[in-house]
Amino acid sequence: MNSLTFELPDGSRRTVEVRTVLNAGYAGREQDQVAAHVAELAELGVPAPAAVPALYPVADYLAQQTAAVPAQHARTSGEAEWALVVDGDGDLLLTAACDHTDRALEAHGVAWSKNAAPDVLARRAWRLADVADRVDTLTLRSWVTPADGGPEVLLQDGTAAELLPPAYWADVLRGRGELEPGTVLLSGTIPMRPDVDQFAGRWRAELADPATGEACELAYDVVPLPEPIG
Repeated sequence: MNSLTFELPDGSRRTVEVRTVLNAGYAGREQDQVAAHVAELAELGVPAPAAVPALYPVADYLAQQTAAVPAQHARTSGEAEWALVVDGDGDLLLTAACDHTDRALEAHGVAWSKNAAPDVLARRAWRLADVADRVDTLTLRSWVTPADGGPEVLLQDGTAAELLPPAYWADVLRGRGELEPGTVLLSGTIPMRPDVDQFAGRWRAELADPATGEACELAYDVVPLPEPIG
């Protein structure tokens, strides 16, 4: 079984045996803006979801703490998100995550594209209870480095207030009978800068707490796979 290990601010560690992974989609808090975004994506050939916000089950082995993500072609990219993790004691942890997605496959099915690449999680986490009173102030950012080795560029810069909150998703999971040890839920993402190429060679994402200066961070290289034989 796939496992994740997180370090908490007090230096303790929590190891989670992953059983269920879910990716939220179209999960902005302003749902009128989400509806406009769905319409924009439909014009690009991305199928509209049957429900908003959406929830996509993902294979449990795709929740990873890795420094490298293999890619079959050049049109894959990440998304800065937060992740809600239920540990072995039923405690809720909050950390940074990056939902790497196959954008070419996305036009044929969002759920398919979510299962084509890993969900990368940070190795540091907070107990949700410790940041719950200020969760909307947590900042969420991503940076990309071009595949040709150019300088790192800020791609996403926002706060958790732009997304449906962890408490909302905890209620959803409870109603589904999935607020159980081993569940990992990714939040959905915030807007990307349109002037920055998201198809990058390296991704870095951060969920930071301005009140304490602490941050949960991750970074990984996108590694092209060799051409297929046959």
